[in-house]
Amino acid sequence: MIKAIIVDDEPLAQDVLETYISKMPDITLVKKCENAFEANEALKDGDIDLMFLDIQMPQLTGIEFLKSLSNPPVVIFTTAYPDYAVEGFELDAVDYLLKPISLERFMKAVNKATKTIEAKKGDSQSDGSEDKEYFFVKADKKLIKCNYNDIIYIEGLKDYVIIRQDTSRIITLQTMKSLEAKLPSEIFMRIHRSYIVNLQKIKAIVGNMVEVTEKGQAKHIPIGKNYRDDLLTIVNNSRL
Repeated sequence: MIKAIIVDDEPLAQDVLETYISKMPDITLVKKCENAFEANEALKDGDIDLMFLDIQMPQLTGIEFLKSLSNPPVVIFTTAYPDYAVEGFELDAVDYLLKPISLERFMKAVNKATKTIEAKKGDSQSDGSEDKEYFFVKADKKLIKCNYNDIIYIEGLKDYVIIRQDTSRIITLQTMKSLEAKLPSEIFMRIHRSYIVNLQKIKAIVGNMVEVTEKGQAKHIPIGKNYRDDLLTIVNNSRL
């Protein structure tokens, strides 16, 4: 299922797109946003695959907003102005829809977006990361090597992440979403909006908490309600 958001300050334009999306069985609308700031929060909160992005919006235009994102989802621009088409495609938008948008034109854009999203997901699953045992992150003006086995959990803090190891921590400018996409899913799992845990480091499940050992002491990490079922599925598959 493709998760999408609409970013448009015009309620009528939002309604049209929402109606069209409801006709597409493979797309679910996560949120309608009136400006770039609401959209930015939506991107942090959920794993968004597709963004329908208006260009002319108050305070921050769609183009300015897209340029500010380090790891944007697939984008379809929606606008009443054809003048920005070239710049939109230069930003790797998959399509550029002129208002009023017809259902036929909408479906054509979505089909293009779907192929791009599927290709991106295929690349992330076959990028060879499962054959590696480490990655590098930039911190303290240098590239630091992080071994998978040394990581206990990863904590998100706005636009930064803290990689917690048994004897040290690494703070790097990166989003949880972008880092999660690069980590092997058989080792690491997101269990909360703000936490990714190394499955091999879990000592116990205590209520709505995961217990790990950090610096020789028990550390309890909350399990988010949106992640609990996936975690319990993995746990139950390993029960005797």
